[in-house]
Amino acid sequence: MYLSRFLSIHALWVTVSSVMQPYLLVWGHYDVCKSLIYTEEGKVWDYTACQPESTDMTKYLKVKLDPPDITCGDPPESFCAMGNPYMCNNECDASTPELAHPPELMFDFEGRHPSTFWQSATWKEFPKPLQVNITLSWSKTIELTDNIVITFESGRPDQMILEKSLDYGRTWQPYQYYATDCLHAFHMDPKSVKDLSQHTVLEIICTEEYSTGYSTNSKIIHFEIKDRFAFFAGPRLRNMASLYGQLDTTKKLRDFFTVTDLRIRLLRPAIGEISVDDQHLARYFYAISDIKVRGRCKCNLHATSCLYDNSKLTCECEHNTTGPDCGKCKKNYQGRPWSPGSYLPIPKGTANTCIPSISSIGNCECFGHSNRCSYIDLLNTVICVSCKHNTRGQHCELCRLGYFRNASAQLDDENVCIECYCNPLGSIHDRCNGSGFCECKTGTTGPKCDECLPGNSWYYGCQPNVCDNELLHCQNGGTCQNNVRCACPDAYTGILCEKLRCEEAGSCGSDSGQGAPPQGSPALLLLTALLGTANPLVF
Repeated sequence: MYLSRFLSIHALWVTVSSVMQPYLLVWGHYDVCKSLIYTEEGKVWDYTACQPESTDMTKYLKVKLDPPDITCGDPPESFCAMGNPYMCNNECDASTPELAHPPELMFDFEGRHPSTFWQSATWKEFPKPLQVNITLSWSKTIELTDNIVITFESGRPDQMILEKSLDYGRTWQPYQYYATDCLHAFHMDPKSVKDLSQHTVLEIICTEEYSTGYSTNSKIIHFEIKDRFAFFAGPRLRNMASLYGQLDTTKKLRDFFTVTDLRIRLLRPAIGEISVDDQHLARYFYAISDIKVRGRCKCNLHATSCLYDNSKLTCECEHNTTGPDCGKCKKNYQGRPWSPGSYLPIPKGTANTCIPSISSIGNCECFGHSNRCSYIDLLNTVICVSCKHNTRGQHCELCRLGYFRNASAQLDDENVCIECYCNPLGSIHDRCNGSGFCECKTGTTGPKCDECLPGNSWYYGCQPNVCDNELLHCQNGGTCQNNVRCACPDAYTGILCEKLRCEEAGSCGSDSGQGAPPQGSPALLLLTALLGTANPLVF
């Protein structure tokens, strides 16, 4: 059978101070673990914190008494009426259903009349103490969400301790002490929960509020859960965001409301007088008609429901978690350490989903350029890690900077990305740009910028043509070299060897033996105009 899928317990409007807008909150309960949303990229899962519905946990417990033979009726015995302690003709007989009071009647839901209850044997061995331990076990971690309420059919005990265990009964800690005289019974000053505060909410107290002796009108004992919640959420539990914030960040507070077992230690029955009347010991016994424990399976905010099968509770874990309490990541989902879900931000909560391990991601398509992937939780996607063969990208489908796509190769080819070396003399950069091309200097062309455009010749890069054998002839015996310069005789200089060196030095005279400088040819004049005289080529 299943614990029902979780419904809302209390719908509360709270104000989130940052935006001052009301959000509908479910008291202590998130009923969705994930939902399908639609984005521009398509359908994706939106994961949120979630937890089971609060329910009556007594339906799933096992009860044990110590001593085991403490229940009345074996052998049959008489006891005094609760309303009249001197009317002692009532019978307890385990062999007769109508007269039997077994432990399961503390949790029965039949509503029979008169009311049903468990009852202990009477204090016939006085002055030996009449003490009983009642242990409630779930074999599962549960979180308490409401007051623990114990209804006695007899008078409430003079001394009692409520204890809890977080390790399935191996160790125990007190939850609360109850006594008619706390100082005498437990050497503690009496207090009530109303005397506590946010800072002392975890204090273990002794209360005299629920131990008023033998009285048929005073039957109920409480362990106040909601009053402790109220220190953070306000008197009517309206500010649940504040409580969630405390639970989310304070492990001791979470643990305080978490149990695997509860133990009721009945230490001294109700006397109602100064001393025990040893002539009427059939007046003294314990009788409990009802125990209420309301809570939920603890699933670390990774499940919305709890499976009850073969007398065992187990969370139906989401978020790639597993275990009775969803307390670890599933196999192949240890991509990051396990973490409980977070109540924050309100109202949805953060899932802290377990992510796939890098070595076990099934959808790891990298075109053969990598065998490792990583899951990015924020993007809810898988990316290739350590792409080889000069590739990059989510699926190693792009080329690294400085490499370009080989159009003749398939995506899974090791040579799909070719290194792009650009001629450093002809290219502005020595690597290709993002489109896979070299960016050539003026006058230069070719895939690697190692070819010259017409009118240019290669000389430590492409240079404009200065001379040739058709139009621009070198003068005065000069020779054209690579079309980019004239090699002049010693006495001449200039672009086409058209000037005397002495003219530039201002030393040419009538006795120099040198004639007047030659006039420039039309081709020379054109070349000078093209190249400019401000920055002529000098060789």
